[in-house]
Amino acid sequence: MNKSIPLSTPTMNGTEVKYIQEAIETNWVSPLGPHVDAFEKELATYVGGGYAAAFSSGTAAIHLALKALGVSDGDVVFCSDLTFAASCNPIKYERAVPIFIDSEPDSWNMCPKALELAYGKYPNVKAVIVVNLYGTPAKLDEIAEICHRHGTPLIEDAAESLGSTFKGKQTGRFGYIGILSFNGNKIITTSGGGALLCDDEEIVKKARFWSTQSRDPARHYQHSELGYNYRMSNICAGIGRGQLGTLDLRVSQKTEIYSRYAAALGSNEFIRMNPIPGNCKPNHWLSCMVLESGCPISAIEIMENLERNRIETRPLWKPMSLQPYYGDCAFVSVANPPVSQDLFPRGLCLPSDVKMTEEEQVRVCDAVLEVF
Repeated sequence: MNKSIPLSTPTMNGTEVKYIQEAIETNWVSPLGPHVDAFEKELATYVGGGYAAAFSSGTAAIHLALKALGVSDGDVVFCSDLTFAASCNPIKYERAVPIFIDSEPDSWNMCPKALELAYGKYPNVKAVIVVNLYGTPAKLDEIAEICHRHGTPLIEDAAESLGSTFKGKQTGRFGYIGILSFNGNKIITTSGGGALLCDDEEIVKKARFWSTQSRDPARHYQHSELGYNYRMSNICAGIGRGQLGTLDLRVSQKTEIYSRYAAALGSNEFIRMNPIPGNCKPNHWLSCMVLESGCPISAIEIMENLERNRIETRPLWKPMSLQPYYGDCAFVSVANPPVSQDLFPRGLCLPSDVKMTEEEQVRVCDAVLEVF
Protein backbone atom coordinates (compact mmCIF):
# COMPACT_ATOMS: atom_id res chain seq x y z
CA MET A 1 0.00 0.00 0.00
CA ASN A 2 1.24 3.48 -0.86
CA LYS A 3 2.47 5.67 1.97
CA SER A 4 0.05 8.42 2.95
CA ILE A 5 0.92 11.97 1.86
CA PRO A 6 0.01 14.67 4.40
CA LEU A 7 -1.11 18.20 3.61
CA SER A 8 1.48 20.01 5.72
CA THR A 9 3.19 18.82 8.89
CA PRO A 10 5.90 20.24 11.17
CA THR A 11 9.46 19.84 9.90
CA MET A 12 12.23 19.91 12.48
CA ASN A 13 15.79 20.81 11.46
CA GLY A 14 17.60 19.47 14.53
CA THR A 15 18.73 22.74 16.07
CA GLU A 16 15.53 23.00 18.11
CA VAL A 17 16.82 20.33 20.49
CA LYS A 18 19.65 22.57 21.67
CA TYR A 19 17.26 25.30 22.78
CA ILE A 20 14.79 22.85 24.34
CA GLN A 21 17.59 21.16 26.27
CA GLU A 22 18.85 24.53 27.47
CA ALA A 23 15.37 25.42 28.70
CA ILE A 24 15.09 22.13 30.61
CA GLU A 25 18.57 22.34 32.11
CA THR A 26 17.95 25.88 33.37
CA ASN A 27 14.43 24.93 34.54
CA TRP A 28 12.85 27.62 32.33
CA VAL A 29 9.90 25.50 31.17
CA SER A 30 7.03 27.90 31.92
CA PRO A 31 5.77 31.04 30.19
CA LEU A 32 8.40 33.78 29.98
CA GLY A 33 12.13 33.11 29.89
CA PRO A 34 15.26 33.96 27.92
CA HIS A 35 14.18 32.06 24.79
CA VAL A 36 10.95 34.07 24.65
CA ASP A 37 12.88 37.34 24.88
CA ALA A 38 15.39 36.21 22.26
CA PHE A 39 12.73 34.84 19.91
CA GLU A 40 10.88 38.16 19.99
CA LYS A 41 14.03 40.07 19.08
CA GLU A 42 14.92 37.61 16.33
CA LEU A 43 11.44 37.86 14.83
CA ALA A 44 11.58 41.65 14.79
CA THR A 45 15.00 41.50 13.14
CA TYR A 46 13.80 39.03 10.50
CA VAL A 47 10.78 41.08 9.45
CA GLY A 48 12.82 44.26 9.34
CA GLY A 49 12.25 46.20 12.52
CA GLY A 50 9.81 47.16 15.20
CA TYR A 51 9.00 45.08 18.27
CA ALA A 52 7.46 41.65 18.76
CA ALA A 53 5.51 39.92 21.52
CA ALA A 54 5.18 36.12 21.48
CA PHE A 55 1.91 34.50 22.54
CA SER A 56 0.27 31.10 22.75
CA SER A 57 -1.48 31.51 19.38
CA GLY A 58 -2.02 33.86 16.47
CA THR A 59 -5.64 34.16 17.62
CA ALA A 60 -4.43 35.55 20.95
CA ALA A 61 -2.28 38.05 19.07
CA ILE A 62 -5.27 39.28 17.03
CA HIS A 63 -7.36 39.55 20.19
CA LEU A 64 -4.75 41.69 21.94
CA ALA A 65 -4.25 43.77 18.80
CA LEU A 66 -7.96 44.62 18.76
CA LYS A 67 -7.88 45.36 22.47
CA ALA A 68 -4.84 47.62 22.01
CA LEU A 69 -6.77 49.58 19.38
CA GLY A 70 -9.65 50.11 21.78
CA VAL A 71 -12.12 47.88 19.93
CA SER A 72 -15.12 47.31 22.17
CA ASP A 73 -18.85 46.67 22.32
CA GLY A 74 -20.62 47.67 19.10
CA ASP A 75 -17.54 48.85 17.18
CA VAL A 76 -17.36 48.00 13.47
CA VAL A 77 -14.34 46.00 12.24
CA PHE A 78 -13.79 45.16 8.57
CA CYS A 79 -12.22 41.73 7.90
CA SER A 80 -11.26 39.61 4.90
CA ASP A 81 -14.06 37.20 4.01
CA LEU A 82 -11.98 34.35 2.61
CA THR A 83 -10.03 33.27 5.67
CA PHE A 84 -9.95 30.98 8.69
CA ALA A 85 -12.27 31.84 11.57
CA ALA A 86 -9.33 32.78 13.81
CA SER A 87 -9.02 36.03 11.85
CA CYS A 88 -12.44 37.26 12.95
CA ASN A 89 -13.43 35.36 16.11
CA PRO A 90 -11.50 37.82 18.32
CA ILE A 91 -13.76 40.60 17.00
CA LYS A 92 -16.58 38.82 18.74
CA TYR A 93 -14.50 38.36 21.90
CA GLU A 94 -14.68 42.14 22.30
CA ARG A 95 -18.39 42.18 21.34
CA ALA A 96 -17.63 44.21 18.22
CA VAL A 97 -19.35 43.87 14.85
CA PRO A 98 -17.48 42.11 12.00
CA ILE A 99 -18.23 43.15 8.43
CA PHE A 100 -16.70 40.92 5.77
CA ILE A 101 -15.00 42.24 2.65
CA ASP A 102 -14.92 40.15 -0.54
CA SER A 103 -11.77 39.00 -2.34
CA GLU A 104 -10.37 40.09 -5.66
CA PRO A 105 -9.24 37.56 -8.30
CA ASP A 106 -5.59 38.69 -8.59
CA SER A 107 -4.55 37.33 -5.18
CA TRP A 108 -7.80 35.95 -3.63
CA ASN A 109 -7.29 38.51 -0.85
CA MET A 110 -9.29 41.54 0.27
CA CYS A 111 -10.55 43.61 -2.66
CA PRO A 112 -9.59 47.32 -2.38
CA LYS A 113 -12.67 48.34 -4.38
CA ALA A 114 -14.95 46.41 -2.03
CA LEU A 115 -13.16 48.00 0.92
CA GLU A 116 -13.84 51.47 -0.49
CA LEU A 117 -17.49 50.53 -1.01
CA ALA A 118 -17.70 49.29 2.57
CA TYR A 119 -16.46 52.64 3.88
CA GLY A 120 -19.27 54.31 1.94
CA LYS A 121 -21.78 52.18 3.81
CA TYR A 122 -20.07 52.05 7.21
CA PRO A 123 -17.91 55.16 7.69
CA ASN A 124 -17.20 54.69 11.41
CA VAL A 125 -14.74 51.80 11.40
CA LYS A 126 -12.55 50.98 14.39
CA ALA A 127 -10.08 48.63 12.64
CA VAL A 128 -9.47 46.67 9.43
CA ILE A 129 -8.06 43.10 9.39
CA VAL A 130 -6.52 42.09 6.07
CA VAL A 131 -5.37 38.48 5.56
CA ASN A 132 -2.50 37.25 3.36
CA LEU A 133 -4.18 34.06 2.20
CA TYR A 134 -2.13 30.87 1.81
CA GLY A 135 1.05 32.95 2.01
CA THR A 136 0.26 35.34 -0.85
CA PRO A 137 0.27 39.04 0.11
CA ALA A 138 -2.85 41.10 -0.43
CA LYS A 139 -2.68 44.43 -2.29
CA LEU A 140 -1.17 45.80 0.88
CA ASP A 141 -0.15 49.21 -0.43
CA GLU A 142 -3.62 49.99 -1.77
CA ILE A 143 -5.37 48.70 1.33
CA ALA A 144 -3.01 50.54 3.69
CA GLU A 145 -3.58 53.78 1.75
CA ILE A 146 -7.38 53.41 1.95
CA CYS A 147 -7.20 52.77 5.69
CA HIS A 148 -4.87 55.74 6.20
CA ARG A 149 -7.17 58.02 4.24
CA HIS A 150 -10.10 57.00 6.43
CA GLY A 151 -8.08 57.20 9.65
CA THR A 152 -8.47 53.50 10.46
CA PRO A 153 -5.65 51.36 11.90
CA LEU A 154 -4.81 48.32 9.81
CA ILE A 155 -4.10 44.90 11.33
CA GLU A 156 -2.16 42.75 8.87
CA ASP A 157 -2.95 39.09 9.51
CA ALA A 158 0.27 37.53 8.23
CA ALA A 159 -0.39 34.25 10.06
CA GLU A 160 0.04 32.33 6.80
CA SER A 161 2.67 34.54 5.15
CA LEU A 162 5.79 34.70 7.34
CA GLY A 163 8.71 34.88 4.90
CA SER A 164 6.62 36.39 2.09
CA THR A 165 7.50 39.82 0.71
CA PHE A 166 5.46 42.53 -0.98
CA LYS A 167 7.46 44.98 -3.09
CA GLY A 168 10.59 43.77 -1.31
CA LYS A 169 9.26 44.27 2.22
CA GLN A 170 8.41 41.48 4.63
CA THR A 171 4.72 40.88 5.31
CA GLY A 172 3.59 41.64 8.82
CA ARG A 173 5.04 45.15 8.45
CA PHE A 174 2.34 46.88 6.37
CA GLY A 175 -0.26 47.46 9.07
CA TYR A 176 -0.15 49.40 12.31
CA ILE A 177 -0.04 45.93 13.91
CA GLY A 178 1.11 42.68 12.27
CA ILE A 179 0.13 39.15 13.29
CA LEU A 180 2.07 35.89 12.93
CA SER A 181 1.16 32.27 13.63
CA PHE A 182 3.38 29.30 14.49
CA ASN A 183 0.70 26.60 14.50
CA GLY A 184 1.87 23.07 13.74
CA ASN A 185 1.12 23.22 10.01
CA LYS A 186 2.59 26.70 9.37
CA ILE A 187 5.85 27.27 7.50
CA ILE A 188 7.68 27.30 10.84
CA THR A 189 6.19 26.17 14.13
CA THR A 190 6.58 26.50 17.88
CA SER A 191 4.13 23.58 18.24
CA GLY A 192 1.51 26.26 18.78
CA GLY A 193 1.98 29.98 19.10
CA GLY A 194 1.79 33.40 17.54
CA ALA A 195 3.21 36.89 17.70
CA LEU A 196 2.19 40.52 17.53
CA LEU A 197 4.40 42.99 15.63
CA CYS A 198 4.32 46.76 16.02
CA ASP A 199 6.63 49.77 15.71
CA ASP A 200 5.06 51.27 18.82
CA GLU A 201 6.90 49.72 21.76
CA GLU A 202 4.19 50.81 24.21
CA ILE A 203 1.57 48.78 22.30
CA VAL A 204 3.79 45.69 22.51
CA LYS A 205 4.50 46.21 26.21
CA LYS A 206 0.78 46.58 26.92
CA ALA A 207 -0.03 43.41 24.99
CA ARG A 208 2.59 41.51 26.98
CA PHE A 209 1.08 42.87 30.20
CA TRP A 210 -2.42 41.68 29.28
CA SER A 211 -1.05 38.29 28.18
CA THR A 212 0.26 37.52 31.69
CA GLN A 213 -3.07 38.07 33.48
CA SER A 214 -2.47 41.84 33.74
CA ARG A 215 -0.44 41.41 36.89
CA ASP A 216 0.42 44.82 38.33
CA PRO A 217 4.02 45.53 39.42
CA ALA A 218 3.23 44.97 43.10
CA ARG A 219 4.70 42.66 45.74
CA HIS A 220 1.40 40.81 45.99
CA TYR A 221 -0.84 39.54 43.23
CA GLN A 222 -2.78 42.62 42.14
CA HIS A 223 -4.81 43.13 38.98
CA SER A 224 -6.22 46.49 37.91
CA GLU A 225 -7.27 45.27 34.45
CA LEU A 226 -8.73 42.14 32.91
CA GLY A 227 -5.93 39.82 31.83
CA TYR A 228 -5.41 36.65 29.79
CA ASN A 229 -3.19 33.58 29.93
CA TYR A 230 -1.72 34.13 26.47
CA ARG A 231 2.08 34.20 26.91
CA MET A 232 4.32 31.80 24.97
CA SER A 233 6.33 29.28 26.98
CA ASN A 234 10.12 29.28 27.04
CA ILE A 235 10.24 25.77 25.53
CA CYS A 236 7.96 26.73 22.62
CA ALA A 237 10.05 29.84 22.00
CA GLY A 238 13.14 27.64 21.92
CA ILE A 239 11.55 25.54 19.19
CA GLY A 240 10.76 28.76 17.33
CA ARG A 241 14.35 29.98 17.55
CA GLY A 242 15.55 26.75 15.99
CA GLN A 243 12.88 26.87 13.30
CA LEU A 244 13.57 30.48 12.36
CA GLY A 245 17.05 29.52 11.19
CA THR A 246 15.62 27.49 8.29
CA LEU A 247 12.69 29.75 7.36
CA ASP A 248 14.29 30.94 4.12
CA LEU A 249 15.02 27.33 3.16
CA ARG A 250 11.37 26.40 3.83
CA VAL A 251 10.20 29.26 1.58
CA SER A 252 12.48 27.97 -1.18
CA GLN A 253 11.22 24.39 -0.74
CA LYS A 254 7.57 25.48 -0.75
CA THR A 255 8.20 27.54 -3.89
CA GLU A 256 9.63 24.49 -5.66
CA ILE A 257 6.54 22.48 -4.69
CA TYR A 258 4.26 25.18 -6.14
CA SER A 259 6.32 25.35 -9.36
CA ARG A 260 6.14 21.59 -9.87
CA TYR A 261 2.37 21.63 -9.43
CA ALA A 262 2.02 24.51 -11.88
CA ALA A 263 4.10 22.66 -14.48
CA ALA A 264 2.34 19.31 -14.05
CA LEU A 265 -1.24 20.52 -13.77
CA GLY A 266 -1.04 23.57 -16.00
CA SER A 267 -1.60 21.59 -19.18
CA ASN A 268 -5.14 20.76 -18.09
CA GLU A 269 -7.48 23.40 -19.51
CA PHE A 270 -9.76 23.31 -16.45
CA ILE A 271 -7.10 23.66 -13.72
CA ARG A 272 -5.36 26.82 -12.56
CA MET A 273 -3.19 27.35 -9.52
CA ASN A 274 -3.75 30.03 -6.90
CA PRO A 275 -2.61 33.29 -8.53
CA ILE A 276 0.68 35.01 -7.73
CA PRO A 277 0.77 38.78 -8.40
CA GLY A 278 4.01 40.00 -9.96
CA ASN A 279 4.89 42.49 -7.21
CA CYS A 280 5.33 39.96 -4.43
CA LYS A 281 7.21 36.83 -3.41
CA PRO A 282 4.87 34.46 -1.56
CA ASN A 283 6.09 31.82 0.88
CA HIS A 284 3.74 29.33 -0.86
CA TRP A 285 2.65 27.97 2.52
CA LEU A 286 -0.05 25.93 0.78
CA SER A 287 -0.34 25.32 -2.95
CA CYS A 288 -3.95 25.48 -4.09
CA MET A 289 -5.78 24.75 -7.32
CA VAL A 290 -9.14 25.91 -8.59
CA LEU A 291 -11.30 24.50 -11.36
CA GLU A 292 -12.47 26.79 -14.12
CA SER A 293 -16.20 27.48 -14.36
CA GLY A 294 -17.82 24.90 -16.58
CA CYS A 295 -15.41 22.12 -15.63
CA PRO A 296 -17.17 18.74 -15.93
CA ILE A 297 -15.40 17.52 -12.77
CA SER A 298 -16.08 18.87 -9.28
CA ALA A 299 -13.51 19.71 -6.63
CA ILE A 300 -15.20 17.17 -4.35
CA GLU A 301 -14.62 14.39 -6.90
CA ILE A 302 -10.92 15.24 -7.01
CA MET A 303 -10.66 15.38 -3.21
CA GLU A 304 -12.40 12.00 -2.93
CA ASN A 305 -9.96 10.44 -5.40
CA LEU A 306 -7.02 11.90 -3.53
CA GLU A 307 -8.40 10.43 -0.32
CA ARG A 308 -8.74 7.01 -1.98
CA ASN A 309 -5.04 7.29 -2.85
CA ARG A 310 -4.18 8.17 0.78
CA ILE A 311 -3.43 11.77 -0.09
CA GLU A 312 -4.60 14.45 2.34
CA THR A 313 -6.37 17.47 0.92
CA ARG A 314 -8.75 20.18 2.10
CA PRO A 315 -11.23 22.56 0.53
CA LEU A 316 -10.38 26.24 0.40
CA TRP A 317 -11.40 28.18 3.50
CA LYS A 318 -15.15 28.48 3.63
CA PRO A 319 -15.87 32.24 3.47
CA MET A 320 -17.00 33.81 6.71
CA SER A 321 -20.04 35.22 4.87
CA LEU A 322 -21.21 31.60 4.40
CA GLN A 323 -20.53 30.46 7.98
CA PRO A 324 -23.63 29.74 10.10
CA TYR A 325 -22.28 31.65 13.09
CA TYR A 326 -21.67 34.79 11.02
CA GLY A 327 -24.82 34.53 8.94
CA ASP A 328 -26.25 37.80 10.26
CA CYS A 329 -23.11 39.83 9.53
CA ALA A 330 -22.87 42.24 6.61
CA PHE A 331 -20.82 41.28 3.55
CA VAL A 332 -19.55 43.76 0.95
CA SER A 333 -18.64 42.82 -2.62
CA VAL A 334 -18.31 44.52 -5.99
CA ALA A 335 -18.50 41.23 -7.93
CA ASN A 336 -21.41 39.08 -9.04
CA PRO A 337 -21.07 36.36 -7.99
CA PRO A 338 -18.83 37.36 -5.09
CA VAL A 339 -15.25 36.18 -5.63
CA SER A 340 -14.83 34.42 -2.27
CA GLN A 341 -18.14 32.56 -2.55
CA ASP A 342 -17.37 31.58 -6.15
CA LEU A 343 -13.89 30.24 -5.38
CA PHE A 344 -14.87 28.16 -2.35
CA PRO A 345 -16.72 25.27 -4.10
CA ARG A 346 -14.21 25.12 -6.98
CA GLY A 347 -10.92 25.03 -5.10
CA LEU A 348 -8.82 22.73 -2.95
CA CYS A 349 -5.49 22.74 -1.10
CA LEU A 350 -2.84 20.33 -2.35
CA PRO A 351 -0.20 18.58 -0.20
CA SER A 352 2.56 21.10 0.46
CA ASP A 353 4.72 19.33 3.03
CA VAL A 354 8.42 20.07 2.46
CA LYS A 355 9.24 16.43 3.29
CA MET A 356 7.18 15.27 0.30
CA THR A 357 9.43 13.71 -2.34
CA GLU A 358 9.19 14.58 -6.04
CA GLU A 359 7.90 11.05 -6.66
CA GLU A 360 5.16 11.58 -4.10
CA GLN A 361 4.22 14.87 -5.72
CA VAL A 362 3.92 13.02 -9.04
CA ARG A 363 1.48 10.68 -7.27
CA VAL A 364 -0.60 13.67 -6.22
CA CYS A 365 -0.68 15.11 -9.73
CA ASP A 366 -1.56 11.75 -11.25
CA ALA A 367 -4.41 11.33 -8.77
CA VAL A 368 -5.77 14.77 -9.70
CA LEU A 369 -5.51 14.26 -13.45
CA GLU A 370 -6.89 10.72 -13.55
CA VAL A 371 -10.28 12.03 -12.42
CA PHE A 372 -10.57 13.70 -15.82
